[in-house]
Amino acid sequence: MEVNVMLVAAIGFLLGIAIGVIILFAKLSSDKKKLANQADDIVKKAKERAREIRSNANRDAKSIVRDERNALEKEYREKTKKLSQNEKDLAKKEIYLEQKIEEQKKEDNKIRQKEEDLALERKKVEDRIVKYNMAIEEYTQKLSSVSGMSKDDVKKELIDIYTEEAKLDAAQMIKQIEEEAEDEAEKRSKRILGIAIQRFAGEFVAEQTISSVELPGDDIKGRLIGREGRNIRAFEQICGVDLVIDDTPGIVVISSFNVVRKEIARMTITRLIADGRIHPAKIEEFYEKSKVQFESRLRDLGEKAQMEIGVHGIHPEILKMIGALNWRTSYMQNQYQHSLEVGFLCGAMASELGMNVKQARRAGLLHDIGKVMDASQEGSHAMVGADFLKKYGESPDIIHAIRAHHEDVKPETVLAHLVMAADALSASRPGVRKFLKESYVSRISDIESIANSFDGVRKSYAISAGREIRVLVENEKITDEQTVVLSRDIAKKIEEEMSYPGSIKVSVIRETRSVGIAK
Repeated sequence: MEVNVMLVAAIGFLLGIAIGVIILFAKLSSDKKKLANQADDIVKKAKERAREIRSNANRDAKSIVRDERNALEKEYREKTKKLSQNEKDLAKKEIYLEQKIEEQKKEDNKIRQKEEDLALERKKVEDRIVKYNMAIEEYTQKLSSVSGMSKDDVKKELIDIYTEEAKLDAAQMIKQIEEEAEDEAEKRSKRILGIAIQRFAGEFVAEQTISSVELPGDDIKGRLIGREGRNIRAFEQICGVDLVIDDTPGIVVISSFNVVRKEIARMTITRLIADGRIHPAKIEEFYEKSKVQFESRLRDLGEKAQMEIGVHGIHPEILKMIGALNWRTSYMQNQYQHSLEVGFLCGAMASELGMNVKQARRAGLLHDIGKVMDASQEGSHAMVGADFLKKYGESPDIIHAIRAHHEDVKPETVLAHLVMAADALSASRPGVRKFLKESYVSRISDIESIANSFDGVRKSYAISAGREIRVLVENEKITDEQTVVLSRDIAKKIEEEMSYPGSIKVSVIRETRSVGIAK
């Protein structure tokens, strides 16, 4: 019984194992199919994804290629356009260069023609010299045999005759050359000066230096003098000026050659009058305050001039002297404004000549700085100013231009001549300077006296405020050709013996009169 039970149990166990194996096998088969299906799905999705990626890649690649092609086409168009513009510019430059070459060829031809003309004239002169020598020898022999004169006397007489003829010929050649040179020089100089004047538009100020102070009452005069003259002595010693207190009502006069001291003294008196306490201690206190304030004003004016003229790096001490020019006048013309004007004109002319504009403006601004130097320094204002600027490191070219602007030394640079021209332009402008009647009459008389001192001059007249002199000559003594030499001689003597702004035109007039009488 037990054996049967055990057998049944063993069979049941084996059947369970068999059924479990069958079930497991069936489940594994089912999972395998599922896995296969999943694998197929994954492969299918991968293929679809690959197709999608490939499609996107193709689309992106086409877009990139299209963008690159557009960029290259754009760059090509820009370079083509630029190349076309360069070709046009190059063509314009070629045309310009060809024109310049043609102009240069014309100039060369003119120069060559002039050289040929000069060579021809030289040949004519040499032929004439040979001819004259032969004629002199022939005339010498004839005159010796006819007149009984010695050979040396005859030769001397003939030499005098031909010397006079040579002078006349030389005068004619000088006149012709001068006319040609003057025409060309006048065109160019008028153009440069005209451009320089047009480019500068400034105010022309003519004012007189103030040397008097108005008082609120005459009782102030006694307080300024002080007990036994104590206050006035202290004021003159501290300020370095002379204080003139006379019977003129309501005014005291400050006298000094130094314009800076004069202005500081005026400011000091103004402070003393406003304060009311006048004694040596207050004079010294207000003098120091006025000096500091005035020096600050000088620097401000100097810096303003430096800024207006467009230069930089000027030493502070030089700036103070530039500012001091505002209290200096020459023939009633304010020297601060004059210096600015000369700087602008000098720079404009330098620009037209292709020179350093800033250097020219700097030289023009500084040219009259010696006019505010202390009177104890010896020499003209040009030399004193140049030495002062040299001390503070200005360039040699500027220093030379300032030394030479009144020909204290011979001008050796173009810059020096520009400063001279700009200074003359500013000083000779009508109405800018006011001359005293006595000096004006004296200058006119001196010009006429110089002209009348020459042989053959009948009468001379200075006109246009002394800017021109017209000289009438005796036609029996002076020929037409000799008038050229005479005008040059008169102009040279005026240059040597007189000092004047601008230029003086010398016109020599010769006339021939024929008189007929009807009866």
